[in-house]
Amino acid sequence: MSNALHGLVVALVPAARRDERLRSELTEDALHILNSHIGSSRQVDIGHIAGNIRSKLSAQDSLRFSNLMGRLLDQDLLTRKHAVLQFMAALSASSNQPQPIIPPLVPSISRSSPSSPHPRSRKSSIAPPPQMVNDRTTTATKSKAQLLREYRLRHGRPQVAESVLLRDTLYLLQGISGKFVKFTEGKGDGELTVTFSEEPRYVLPAPTRALILRLSELGHLYVRVSKWSLSHHLQSQLTEYYRLIAVLESQMSQSGAAEDDGRGGGPREEESGLTLRRLEVWVDEWRLRMRMMSVCVEGCQDSAGGALVSLIYGYTDNGDPFVRGFTDQLLEEVSKPFFQTLQRWLFTGELHDPYSEFFVAANEELAHLQYTHAYSNANVGVLTGDGGFAGAEDEERNDSDETRNNGLILWEGKYQFRKDMLPSFVGESFGRKIFSTGKSLNFIRYSCHDSDWVATRSKLDHTGRALKYSDLPGLARSIDSAYQIASKRLLDIFLDKFRLLDHLKALKSYLLLGQGDFADQLMEALLTSLSRPANTLYRHNLTATLEAAVRSSNARYDPPDVLRRLDARMMEYSHGEIGWDVFTLEYKVDAPIDTVIDPEGMEKYLKIFHHLWKMKRVEGALSASWNRIACGARSFLGPTIKGVRRRSSAHSDVLERLEGEWHQIRVVLSEMIHFMRQLQAFCQLEVIECSWKELMDFVTKKDGDLDGLIQAHRNYLDRMVKKILLISPKAGKEEHLLIQVRELFNNILQFRDAAETLYNYCLAEAARADSERDHDRGVFTISESDGLGASKSADNLPRILRRVKEYSGLFTERAQAIVHSLQLHQDLDCRFLSVRLNFSDFYKTRKELKAALEASKAS
Repeated sequence: MSNALHGLVVALVPAARRDERLRSELTEDALHILNSHIGSSRQVDIGHIAGNIRSKLSAQDSLRFSNLMGRLLDQDLLTRKHAVLQFMAALSASSNQPQPIIPPLVPSISRSSPSSPHPRSRKSSIAPPPQMVNDRTTTATKSKAQLLREYRLRHGRPQVAESVLLRDTLYLLQGISGKFVKFTEGKGDGELTVTFSEEPRYVLPAPTRALILRLSELGHLYVRVSKWSLSHHLQSQLTEYYRLIAVLESQMSQSGAAEDDGRGGGPREEESGLTLRRLEVWVDEWRLRMRMMSVCVEGCQDSAGGALVSLIYGYTDNGDPFVRGFTDQLLEEVSKPFFQTLQRWLFTGELHDPYSEFFVAANEELAHLQYTHAYSNANVGVLTGDGGFAGAEDEERNDSDETRNNGLILWEGKYQFRKDMLPSFVGESFGRKIFSTGKSLNFIRYSCHDSDWVATRSKLDHTGRALKYSDLPGLARSIDSAYQIASKRLLDIFLDKFRLLDHLKALKSYLLLGQGDFADQLMEALLTSLSRPANTLYRHNLTATLEAAVRSSNARYDPPDVLRRLDARMMEYSHGEIGWDVFTLEYKVDAPIDTVIDPEGMEKYLKIFHHLWKMKRVEGALSASWNRIACGARSFLGPTIKGVRRRSSAHSDVLERLEGEWHQIRVVLSEMIHFMRQLQAFCQLEVIECSWKELMDFVTKKDGDLDGLIQAHRNYLDRMVKKILLISPKAGKEEHLLIQVRELFNNILQFRDAAETLYNYCLAEAARADSERDHDRGVFTISESDGLGASKSADNLPRILRRVKEYSGLFTERAQAIVHSLQLHQDLDCRFLSVRLNFSDFYKTRKELKAALEASKAS
C-alpha cells in the first residue's frame, strides 16, 4: 500500500516530485486517513428511517405513527431513539412486509479525516428476510422507487446513475464542473451559477436537482474562499477540506468496487457506500465553516494588518458557539504577524512592518535621522572671562540643520499613530501606551545613548512569553508593565542625565525675571543704552552688559552649563525704534532638551519676557521718579513747608503756587506705583509660582511618559501666557486687555516725563530765587542769558502743567477701563486681579463722583 500511495502522491502533486520532504508528509497523511477510525462513532438518520416506515403504512396508520414519533422524540431520557426505530422496522420485516431501507450508521463530522471500511466487510445489524433475496419477488413487494426505475429502463429513458452524479458533485465541491452538472461564470459580475446538462437519454428528477444544488453551495463558497485566501490559517482549513474530499472520493471508489464485484445491483449494496444524501450529511458542518470563511474573506479583502484583525474580531460577538469558536481560531492565526510586530515594537522599540499593516507607521522622511549629541558647544554661547560670550556670533550656524536639532519634530514626526489600523480588542488607550512605549525605547536607544539600554530591555521582556490573542489579560499586563518601565526610565534620563529641571529653573529665573537681583542689575546697566535708537546698539556690548549683571548678582552661582546658554540679542527692528523695543534675552537649548522646551515654547517664553520686561521698566521708572520727586523737591519746597519766612520774589511765588500741583503729582504717582506693584505681584506670585508648582508636582510624581511631560510643560506655558497677558477667550477680543495695559504703560512713562520736566522747571526756578537773594547780598550769580531763559521757561509752565494733568486723567480713565474689563473676565484669577487693583472700590467711587459732577454741571 505504501508504494501505491507513493506513486499516487507523485502523480497528483507535481511539486512532490522534487521535494522529498513534501512527498513523505503527503504519504504519511494519506496513511493516517486510511488507518483512521472515524466511523466508530455513528448515528442514524432518524428522519430517513421514519420516512421509509411511514411509506409502508396507510394514511390513518401514518398519522398514528407521526404522533408516536413525536412523543418518542420528546423523551429526553431515551438516548438511542434510532435503535427504537430500527427495532420497529425489524418487527415490520418479520411480519412478511417489505423491509424499510435502513441506511448504515452515518459518521459524524469531526476534525479527523473520515474513513469507512469496505462494503463487503460491513454486516447489516438486521438480517433481511429470505423473501427479499428471492428472484421471484412480485411487483407488489417492490418499492415505488424500484418500480419507477424499472419503468424508465423499459421505456428507454433511465435515471442518471447516482455514481455519476456523485462524481460530478465531488467535482463541484472542488469548484470543478462535471459531466452533467457544471459551474457557469456570469459575464457581468463573475458570479458562479449551477447548470444541468439537458441529456435527452437520461432523466434527472427534481429532488435530485435540489439536493445537488444544496451541495453545490459548498463548492461555490470554496471558490470564493480560495480566491481571496487571507492567511495561513485559512490555508490549513482548506487543506483539511482537501483531506475530506480525498476520503469522500475513496468512499465512492469503494462503492464502485462493490458494484463491480458481481454483488451489485441490489439496494443493500448501493446503500452500503456513499450516496448523495450521505454526502450532504458529511459536508453539513463544512458548509457552515465555508460560509464563515467566505464572510471573512469578502469583508476583509480590502483590509490588512490591524484593520483586518479588527474586522475579524467583530465576528466573535456571536451567540452561536460554533461561529464564535471558529472565529477565535481564525483570529488566533491571523493575528500572529500582528503580535510578532507588536512584541518587537513594545520590547525593543524597533518597527518591522514591511507591508504597512501595523498601527504604528514610520515617516520615511525622518526615519533615517537621529538626534545630535545633547552637548553641542557650537550651538550655545560660552561665558568667558573677557567680557563676552564665545560662540554668540555664530547664530546663523545654529540654525543650519534645524530639522536634525529640533528634537520635538523627530519625537512627534518620526512615528505616527494610525487609529484605523488598531485592532478593536486592543483599545485606543492601550494602543496609545504601546505607541508611547515603542517611541520611548527608540528615543532612549538612539537619542539619549543610554548605557543601561540592555538592562532596560531585559526588564521589559523578563517573562520571555510570546504575545498572542488567546492571552489578552497577559497582553494587558505586558503593555502596562512595559509602559511604566520605559516611561520612568526616559523621565529619569531627562531629569538626571540631561538636567532638564536646571534648564526649567533657568528659564524661570532669567526669562521670567524670577531672579530679582539679576533683573535689577541688568535693568540698571542697560538703562542708558536701551534709551538710544536701536541702530546704535551692538550685540557685543549687550553680551558684555549681560555678563556684568550675572557677575554682580547671585546668578553667578548657577551651573556653568546654564550660564553658557544665556545670551542677549536684538530682534529685527524698524526705523524709529529704540533699544527698549528690540532688546531680549535668549536661552539656547539643544537636542534632546528641545523635545520638551521646543521652539514654539521658547517663543512663548520670549513673549512673556517682553511683557514682564516692559513692566519692569515702568516699575523702575516710577520708583526712580518717586525717589527724585519725594527727596529732591525739598530743595525748593522745603523752606516753605517748614514755615521759614523769606523775602518774597517772583520765582518763589511760582514755587508756592506749584505746591498743590506737586501734591497731586505725588498722589498720582502713588496710584501708579500701586497699580504696577499689584500687577507684578499677580504675575509673579499668583501666575508664575502657582503654574510652577503644578509643573513640579508632575515632575516629582514621574507619572506618565514623555508626551505627558511635554503636555505638562505646554500647560505651564499656556497658563502663564493666558493669565499674564490677560488673554480673553472671546473671539476678536483675545488681546484687547493686553493692548490696553501696554497703552497704560506708555501713558505712565509719558506722565513720568512730564513730571520730570516740571521738576526740572521748579529746580531752575528755585535756583533763580536763590540767585536773587544772593544779588541782594551783593553776590551776582545770574547772567542776562539766564534771565531770558527764565522768562522763556515761564511761558512753558502752562503747557507743562497741561501735559501733567492730561496724562494723569488719561491714566485714571484707562485704569478704570482695565478694572472694569477684568471684572467681566471669564478667568477667576483675572477677576481677583481687578479686586486688587480696585482697592476699596477706588475707581468705582471715583467714576461715580465724576459722573455725578458731570450731571450737576449739565443741570
